[in-house]
Amino acid sequence: MTTRSKSEADTVAAAGFAEVYEPVKPYLDALDVYLQSQVQELEPEVQDHVRYVFGHSGKRLRPMLVAYSGWQGPAVKFSQDLVTLGSVIELVHLATLVHDDILDEAETRHRQETAAKKYGPAAAVLIGDVLFSHALKLAAEFDTNEVCRSVAQATSRVCAGEIAQTYQRGEVNYSREFYFRVIQLKTAELFEVSCRLGAKIAGYSEAFSEAAGLFGRHVGIAYQIFDDLVDLYADESMIGKTLGTDLDKGKFTLPLLLLLKKLPEQERDRLMARFKAGDQTVSADFTKRLHDFPIFEEVVATFEAELSKATDAVAPFSDLPPVASLQQIAELVRAQLGRIQCG
Repeated sequence: MTTRSKSEADTVAAAGFAEVYEPVKPYLDALDVYLQSQVQELEPEVQDHVRYVFGHSGKRLRPMLVAYSGWQGPAVKFSQDLVTLGSVIELVHLATLVHDDILDEAETRHRQETAAKKYGPAAAVLIGDVLFSHALKLAAEFDTNEVCRSVAQATSRVCAGEIAQTYQRGEVNYSREFYFRVIQLKTAELFEVSCRLGAKIAGYSEAFSEAAGLFGRHVGIAYQIFDDLVDLYADESMIGKTLGTDLDKGKFTLPLLLLLKKLPEQERDRLMARFKAGDQTVSADFTKRLHDFPIFEEVVATFEAELSKATDAVAPFSDLPPVASLQQIAELVRAQLGRIQCG
C-alpha cells in the first residue's frame, strides 16, 4: 500500500469529485427538485419514508453518468428527458440499496440508519418496492419504449445478481468467472444502462451509445471491486457505512477468493470448517491473513484493468463532447481508491 495519509487521500478524492461535480451541478440540482416533486405523486403513507431514503443518495454517480453521457457542452442546457432518466436510474438504485441492506442486516449507510434499521425490514421491503414501481412508471412516460424496456431489464438483471449471490453464500467453490458475472449484474448493469441511455436520449449515434454503455459496464465493475476492498480494508468511520458484512454474510468477494487460493490447504480447510459451523470469530482470522499476502495489490491491478477497458471503449469517439468528461469520471473512481491506500 501507499503511505498517503487519510487526510491527504480524502483531499485528493474530494478535489476530483468537485472537478467532476461542478459542470453538472445544475443537472443534479434539477434532479433533486424533480425527485422531491415525485414524492408528492406517491401515497401519503409512504412519502416520509421515501424522503428519508433520498437522504442516502451519496454522490449520485449514476445520474452523473447519465448527464455526462449526454453532455453537449457547458453552454447547452440539460434536457428534461435527461433529468427524468437520471431520476429513474436513481430510484432503481436506491431501491436496490434498501433491499441490499435488509439482506445484509446493515445498520448504517452514509452515517445514517438504514431504512431497514429505522422502519424495520418488513416496511423496508415495501419501501424498495415503491421506489422500483415509481421508476418504471416514469420510464414508461418517455416517447420511446426503449427506456422502459431497458430499465425494466436492468432491474431484473440486478435482482438476478442478488439472487445468485444470496444462494451461493457460504459456497466457495464457484469460479472467478461467477464472481464477475454477479458484479456485472448487481452493479455494472445500472452503470451501463445509465451511459447507454444517456447518450441515446441526447441524440448521439447508436455506435457511441453502445461504446458509452461499455464504458459504464467496466467502470461499474471497477466500482464494485473498490467496494469489496472497502469492506475488508477501510475504516468504518471514514466510509460511513457498516463494514465487514460481506464475509459475515457468506459473500466471498475477490480478495477472499484470492486468499483461499494462497492459503495452505490444511489451514484453508480448518478456516472453512469453522466458517461453515457458524464460528463468529473466523471472520477476524480471514481478515488478518489477508494482510500476509499481496492480495490488495492483486485486486487493485484488476481494478485498474477494468478502468482501462472503460476508457478504451470511448477512446475512438474522442471528438465528441461527452468523452473527456467520462474519462474524468473514471479518474474519480480511481481517486476513491486512495482513501483506503493508507497506513
